[in-house]
Amino acid sequence: MDLSTLGTETRNDRTSDLDQMSPTELLLAMNDEDRSVAEVVRRAVPDIAAAVDVVVASLRQGGRLIYLGAGTSGRIGMLDAVECPPTFGTPPDRVLGLLAGGAGAFGVAVEGAEDDPAGAVADLDAVGLTARDTVVGLAASGRTPYVVGGLAHARALGATTVSVACNSDAVISRHADVAIEVPTGPEVLTGSTRLKAGTAEKLVCNMLSTATMARLGKVYGNLMVDMNATNEKLVDRARRIVAEAAHTDLDTATQALAAAHGHAKTAIVLLLAHCTAEEAAARLRAADDDVRAAVAA
Repeated sequence: MDLSTLGTETRNDRTSDLDQMSPTELLLAMNDEDRSVAEVVRRAVPDIAAAVDVVVASLRQGGRLIYLGAGTSGRIGMLDAVECPPTFGTPPDRVLGLLAGGAGAFGVAVEGAEDDPAGAVADLDAVGLTARDTVVGLAASGRTPYVVGGLAHARALGATTVSVACNSDAVISRHADVAIEVPTGPEVLTGSTRLKAGTAEKLVCNMLSTATMARLGKVYGNLMVDMNATNEKLVDRARRIVAEAAHTDLDTATQALAAAHGHAKTAIVLLLAHCTAEEAAARLRAADDDVRAAVAA
């Protein structure tokens, strides 16, 4: 494929004199370009919603969400994956990020890794890919061989596949059960897809994981009730979350959290259902870990 035909590789006429701009002019030009990203992502919401549905289905049947990408795209997938356990209390192996060149490529680029489709096959096999999983391939260009190889392999094994590209009519879209295309157009700095394209990919990943976890009962109202309180700031946040959810004061929330061994969900059910911590935990298990259903029961 002639890369020069891709929107993400095209020169941006609005920033052709970038090197002559003052810092303020340059930053305003960047901000103007960035403002277009959210609208492009908004137009893809129906496809993102379809992707949420398949990821939810995978996780409900014991499968995983596996992000797959190279360079900036792969790093964005890894970033979303590592944030899921502290934010939503998911096991570390439930949402994974695979990066061309291995985890070490997050900090130091591994040249040529993105051109190796067999590398993705090996990486997916190494994590024991099954038909219950959903693989989300991220590629700003939409044609990265590593991602194409990974999606093709996942599909052959019966896994569900989702693609995220920042160009229209992307190659990876042809290997996906759900194709998400967010054509962000020419970058401020020609070809630097860590900019608008990277922002679009981050927005899509944010939407995928947050909406999925909300559907799985990891959210109550707009509160992250399954977060892991692993430091002083998060312990304080857990107290405030329980107090907000149960419409009570911080002292009562603190006592409920102590009874629930620090588990915010259990503390909330304990307070709202007026039961013991043991009964609250049992209610949550019976309600598939959903706070509203546990309280209603």
